[in-house]
Amino acid sequence: MSSTQENLMAAFAGESQANRKYLAYAKQAEKEGFHQVAKLFRAAAEAETIHAHSHLRLAGKIGNTLDNLRDAISGEQHEFTAMYPEMIAQAQAEDKKSIANILANVSKVEAVHADLYEKALNAEGKIEETDYYLCAVCGYTHEGPHEGNCPVCGAKPSVFYAVQ
Repeated sequence: MSSTQENLMAAFAGESQANRKYLAYAKQAEKEGFHQVAKLFRAAAEAETIHAHSHLRLAGKIGNTLDNLRDAISGEQHEFTAMYPEMIAQAQAEDKKSIANILANVSKVEAVHADLYEKALNAEGKIEETDYYLCAVCGYTHEGPHEGNCPVCGAKPSVFYAVQ
């Protein structure tokens, strides 16, 4: 990989992290009643997304949909088979049980994502139209409306919301 490619991927990572961080800051600002500051954070977050997409495109990392599904499956599988298990073990070794539990839930959700991507890939991208519902606590992703408590974290059905 050339230095320029490495720089583009580092910039992509930085812009992506800034986007998520600014959205978290916006949420906190809203909670504290700073609505205009929240709006500013959301605007900056959107700009960071524009930058991240540009860097990823320039790095040649956006393929056709089936290639993108394969890449997404690989990434999710890495997360739930290697990355999170190592992090969970480290948190447990440091007696950080609540962090280990959250990471374990995230790992389970990543496996669900891989399964959903596999389903789409196996159908060559021609999947049935449906809404996806997310658990606002752990991110569990469900095809179609979800009834009952979250199968990953046990959260109540009321925390689920549709993603269009």
